[in-house]
Amino acid sequence: MAVGVLAHAWAAGGVDGWSVRVSSAQEATPAQQIWTVPEIGALPNNDNGRLVRRGRDLITATYAHIGPEVPDRAKRFAGNNLACGNCHLQAGTKKFGIPLFGLLEKYPRYSARSGAPITIEDRFNACMTRSMNGRPLPVRSPEMQAMVAYIKFLSTGVSPGQLVPGLGTGNMPELDRPADPARGEAGYANACVVCHGPDGAGIRRSLPTTDLGMMPPLWGNDSFNDGAGMARLITAANFLHFNMPHGVDYLNPQLSPEQAWDLAAYVVSRPRPHKAGLEKDFPDLLEKPVDAAYGPYADGFSEQQHKYGPFAPIRAAIAKLKAEQKGTPAPR
Repeated sequence: MAVGVLAHAWAAGGVDGWSVRVSSAQEATPAQQIWTVPEIGALPNNDNGRLVRRGRDLITATYAHIGPEVPDRAKRFAGNNLACGNCHLQAGTKKFGIPLFGLLEKYPRYSARSGAPITIEDRFNACMTRSMNGRPLPVRSPEMQAMVAYIKFLSTGVSPGQLVPGLGTGNMPELDRPADPARGEAGYANACVVCHGPDGAGIRRSLPTTDLGMMPPLWGNDSFNDGAGMARLITAANFLHFNMPHGVDYLNPQLSPEQAWDLAAYVVSRPRPHKAGLEKDFPDLLEKPVDAAYGPYADGFSEQQHKYGPFAPIRAAIAKLKAEQKGTPAPR
């Protein structure tokens, strides 16, 4: 099992901005235009081709280029040894593995988390300071330019407004009870420990290198912080169900929804770095995700319920508050 940063998900319901949560069954219908991920190997060996390939390298082996142990201290932007590709699977090309295709034309866009419009560079830096637990990349840095070029390349052939199948993490049924970390711990021992270890530290191989065999740490000081999208239960649980253990895809999941919810609860319950200033996230509290495990909240529910669910009562309370704000009847 290889759950990583979240780079969370990037839009409503995903890893806040990078994805759009959609049904696990979403596929192109015969009436839709078929689109496939472009082939990076077909790019010419010119300036743009090299820039795009550099961007892909930064996604798949972030730790080796801008991680906390690279020789050039000025390039130590990431605060952990994760890679963007730990969450954006197969270099951001896997359906329901929080892919990065079809996203460029969505920016600039409004971010509920910041309460303001953000650019694609802002979104990258949200991941840098949360999922990578580091510091922002300068907008004009070669690393930022390369990653943006790669995102642009992945959107080749996507028409404006086109919703490409497979975005986000999928959307499985929710539990009508709180997700249970104790049950999840047993599931972790059975399905995850061989890759991520009993302490969640993952597997390191001769860092810093471009070795792609590293299994990411799921908690602890070398993992994503508590402000990352993958630290939220809904994102983590859906990601696990449709992608884990390693090698699984949305067409043939191995974890049941109940197993995935409990396993994700165990992962998000574990200690990880704290991001300062989380109380400033989502200035409009009615837009705050129901699984954001840190206050303040507008709905009156506890941090514990926001962390583990069930989420239906929280959604109902928020819908009522929104209706009262607008002076319209609440949905039933």
